[in-house]
Amino acid sequence: MTHITSMLDTYPKDLGDIDRQKLADCIAACFECAQTCTACADACLGEEMVAELTKCIRTNLDCADICAATGKILSRHTGYDANVTKAALEACASSCKACADECQQHAGMHEHCRICAEACRRCEAACNELLASLGGNAAE
Repeated sequence: MTHITSMLDTYPKDLGDIDRQKLADCIAACFECAQTCTACADACLGEEMVAELTKCIRTNLDCADICAATGKILSRHTGYDANVTKAALEACASSCKACADECQQHAGMHEHCRICAEACRRCEAACNELLASLGGNAAE
């Protein structure tokens, strides 16, 4: 059991019919993706041809911020607003897709971009799975 699931289990009120495993998986994927994107942006800055990675760096940093915010939103349950949660999940999935697509273009030359693209795809999938379980439609 992770700290994420432990915290969900200790929440003093009923979380309703949300799939707790999908929620925990999505929270974990968001925070992992935020860290990976931050590290990828930093690695891009260390590359010799950094100017060619400007869009990748920007996309990494935007994705990291959106993933971190989404992970935080998903971790809060008091005063829950389904519309805010769904909007955050949609934005996160969209940002992860854009970042994965951008990093994939550099994956053959930079291993950190390949790893980042994988983390983004996992997070995108986790957001879309949670969205589907909430009855929302993910942006495709």
